[in-house]
Amino acid sequence: MNATTLAKTAYGNPAQATRTPRGIEYELFARITHRLKQAKERGKVDFGALARALYENRRLWTTLAVDVASPDNGLPPQLRARLFYLNEFTQQHSRKVLSGEAELDVLIDINTSIMRGLRQEGGQA
Repeated sequence: MNATTLAKTAYGNPAQATRTPRGIEYELFARITHRLKQAKERGKVDFGALARALYENRRLWTTLAVDVASPDNGLPPQLRARLFYLNEFTQQHSRKVLSGEAELDVLIDINTSIMRGLRQEGGQA
């Protein structure tokens, strides 16, 4: 790759819209939910993929819980409480999935519902 090509691609596509925080959240949920679905399809054959997908999902939910627990968070208190509860549920359910006591479906459904909410809110803004 020559210097001119590098210079043209260094800053990406200037015509592309800047991502909003909501859009970034949606993208993260979509990417991790996709990995959860892939892990479900592979089943017990690829336990490593399952563990990685669950780790990423738990990390996302932990970050979200820290954010909604902050006094500076602008979401309504009731929504913040619900999201925090979903984090606790996700953490517990993930442990059950890893030990073979539960399935991934609930976690995929939760993430999909969050994505729908992020998409709806984004359309109203």
